Amino acid sequence: MEQVIFTTLCMIYDDQDRVLVQKRSGTAWDGIAFSGGHVEPGESFTESVIREVFEETGYCIEKLTLCGIKHFQTDSGIRYVILLYKTHIFSGTLCSSGEGDVFWIKRSEWNSYPLARDMTAMLELFDNDEKSEFYYLSSHAGDEYLII
Repeated sequence: MEQVIFTTLCMIYDDQDRVLVQKRSGTAWDGIAFSGGHVEPGESFTESVIREVFEETGYCIEKLTLCGIKHFQTDSGIRYVILLYKTHIFSGTLCSSGEGDVFWIKRSEWNSYPLARDMTAMLELFDNDEKSEFYYLSSHAGDEYLII
């Protein structure tokens, strides 16, 4: 039986062509990324992403769209699945957490930031309704992937 770890990631965007990002450090996935995290036992995927975004940003999010999935095999043989969501409906007061500083950036300036690994490639799933899956062909340490 295959073991699986489920996580979520959420792109929050506004009407000024900005996205909310988190500067992660001290992890295996350092750099600028979207907020998200592990799905807890008994928690729905949607509940998980809402909880994680609130914990990491102070924002309550609504009307989520599931954009796709990213998945890969870890070196220990566990399938790691990241469900990718997006929304432009949010409320609350923005505040950073122990996960990293959170702040807004313009989409046009995306590539001028130190991005977490494969964030630019994953944008294709957030932006393109024709694509829904990002899959590494070997372990996460590999560089070959498919976006389908």
